[in-house]
Amino acid sequence: MSSISSVRRVSRAALLLACCTGALSSAALAQEAAPADEDSTITVTGRRISQSSEAIGEDKINNVVAVTREALLSAPSGISGLKMLEQLPGFNVQTDGALGLYEFGNSVQTRAFNLDQIGFVVDGIPTGRSDAFGGSPVFRYVDNENLGVVEASVGAADVGLPSYSSLGPVVQYNSIAPQEEMGLFVSQSFGDNNMKRTFIRASTGRVGPFKAYVSRTKLDSDLWRGPGSVDREHWEGQIHADLGGDSWARFKFVSNDFFDYDSPTITRAQYNCTVKSVVGACGRDFAYIENVPNTTTGFAPTAAGVYYSNSNYTNVYNLAINVRKDKLYGGTFHLGIADGVWAESTLYYEDKNGYGVSPDSYSNSLSRYTAQAAAGLDVTAPKGVQYGRSGVGGDRYGVTTKLHWESGNNVVEGGIWAEVDKYHRTQARYNTMDGAPDGEPNLDELVYLRRDYRSKRDTLQIFLKDTLKLMDDRLVLDAGFKGLMLDYSLGGYRDFDDYYRVVGGTAVAGWGPQYNTAHYRDMFLPMAGLLFKINERSQIFASYAETMALPKGMDDIYAVTRTGTSALVPQPKAERSLNMEIGFRTNQGQLYASIAGYYTKFKNRIQSITTFQEGGGSTTETFYQNVGRVESYGVEASGTYKPAFLNGLAYANANVTYNNAKFQDDIVASVTYATSGKYIPDSAKWIVSGGVTIEPASWLVANISGKYTSKRWSTFTNTAGSSVPAYTVFSGYVDIGDGWSFGPVKSIKARFNVDNIFDKDTLSYISSSVTGDGAFRPLSPRTFQFTISGEI
Repeated sequence: MSSISSVRRVSRAALLLACCTGALSSAALAQEAAPADEDSTITVTGRRISQSSEAIGEDKINNVVAVTREALLSAPSGISGLKMLEQLPGFNVQTDGALGLYEFGNSVQTRAFNLDQIGFVVDGIPTGRSDAFGGSPVFRYVDNENLGVVEASVGAADVGLPSYSSLGPVVQYNSIAPQEEMGLFVSQSFGDNNMKRTFIRASTGRVGPFKAYVSRTKLDSDLWRGPGSVDREHWEGQIHADLGGDSWARFKFVSNDFFDYDSPTITRAQYNCTVKSVVGACGRDFAYIENVPNTTTGFAPTAAGVYYSNSNYTNVYNLAINVRKDKLYGGTFHLGIADGVWAESTLYYEDKNGYGVSPDSYSNSLSRYTAQAAAGLDVTAPKGVQYGRSGVGGDRYGVTTKLHWESGNNVVEGGIWAEVDKYHRTQARYNTMDGAPDGEPNLDELVYLRRDYRSKRDTLQIFLKDTLKLMDDRLVLDAGFKGLMLDYSLGGYRDFDDYYRVVGGTAVAGWGPQYNTAHYRDMFLPMAGLLFKINERSQIFASYAETMALPKGMDDIYAVTRTGTSALVPQPKAERSLNMEIGFRTNQGQLYASIAGYYTKFKNRIQSITTFQEGGGSTTETFYQNVGRVESYGVEASGTYKPAFLNGLAYANANVTYNNAKFQDDIVASVTYATSGKYIPDSAKWIVSGGVTIEPASWLVANISGKYTSKRWSTFTNTAGSSVPAYTVFSGYVDIGDGWSFGPVKSIKARFNVDNIFDKDTLSYISSSVTGDGAFRPLSPRTFQFTISGEI
């Protein structure tokens, strides 16, 4: 299961990273640490740590941290691609549930940025934006059993990485290569909330120049909070072909079929039980209604003759669902041209399809129906609770290409990335059979229309970088730039006013479909960095980078109709940032560690503002605008310590993040919000995580880890009473087995995972607002999981 090897040669040291909680193998740690001289290197592999050089970003000019394969395979089975990042320094990750599978319950903060401003790349393929509706969230395209490493550039990523959404951070997910031998790997998991997950990967082994695998995951689980379930079927395939010499090709395919029920965000009053649900639930148990009340226990009608007219019926769970069916195809071609010269291109195509459903009350539907019918639209009167369907679809395709050329002390790289991303959004309400909340949808009876638009993003990125190695490679200087050209368009029915308007109390035809565009150009976004190797074990690094991103949420921004006019929403400014960092990393015989200090400036943040209309009395309107600058500075540190005097019985890891991120300007709208000098919402000043692992026998590993998240704010104005208290949550696992075999089955292993060991009850996820208070999701309760796996 794990091993240690000592190589009598100077290279790089090795203790490994405990990404999520750290664990070295018993065989490795049973041996004494090698002497800390310049002639030995230790390489250790374990269940939750891997190559220390990988963990601390050795030889990188910026702060790079990694979730290694051993860590991925010791995490709870089925963990999402975002939750994998939660124990890395610099990342404040909040998810809904122990696995983080609920797409609308994920938030990530790093330095001055949130999830929408982080770039994600899977095997060289950019995943685009992370919007749960029209985007391509990375967790749809990865399974932890098929990943070799998850590498995160926390602040200033390489200019060659493709992303139009990143303002600095980029996370790369790199899959394992197909194995050389034919085989079958099977993993079966069971857990709380009726969770069952089966993972199967079949490998062909090498067949001539080819080797390949295909895997299937089937996960079923109940929601941890309230009624409903999660159903995920995930396929991945990869073919690797050797083309002779240094040339190769890789083809991959991912299919993700996902269905789940929603759970509601809650107010602070609902969590504190001063306000309860329509069936008396509150606290972390606040949820939608499971059973629709019958004719004797139901809610009293509010409209004569319409039994399901009471708005309480919109709290049913079965009209709150998400369906996604996404496919990703990619082909990478690596051509070895000469010694030190190669070219690589990746072509990809993504097909996105799905819809979401939410209920709508009879009274609201009736008012919309009445106006749209009067304006001449072909709509049907509501019968009760409405089936609100929001369709999402489209495709995305592109190509990245890179040329790498080594000449003397120089390494020059240049390349191009081009992409087209098309998206179609619809939003309408339909009757259910007999108006019942648990009735089948009747898509032949359209009650009212809201949106039907198509958007398009055209992206072109170029980059050029030179790496100069001096002083016998002890000093490395990096300099480069990227250019970014972004074109955006949206056309169609943006919102209600494009379908109908009310003028002088009379409903009339709307503005009709509209067309809006935005264009962004910056062909010189510089990056520079240096790496100085103090010796074979320690390094100093520093970097500087400027970035630009397409404003987050462009579909939401341009799908707003302005009050009383058909005028288009003006083009927002591009979001821009400046990232600087300096750090030190070391790889010693009993300790490896990295620490980085950083300073980040960010301007033109996009924010949704809800305010009163001028002259409109109590009527409000919601719009999006640039809200000024954010400044962030802090320190990120991580390390793993393996004391030789314990002979491998116990060892520990820790990650510490200090992040001070504040607004630099007030938000000026129809009113001025005092945000200057206030902390950005959901940003924790301190995040501290760490773990202790014990290995009393070669076949047993046990680990406990904890994570402390300091106080956060739910509002931009840091309103009194809008803070979320600090909390600490613990998790653990036990691995049993050390390559056990039974007949034809080998490498049999069993693992027990427990999340939130002490059943901490607190608020975790924050949906922020400008002022007042936000909405929240509570931390999921203690959750157990058992996994058994083996190979044939």
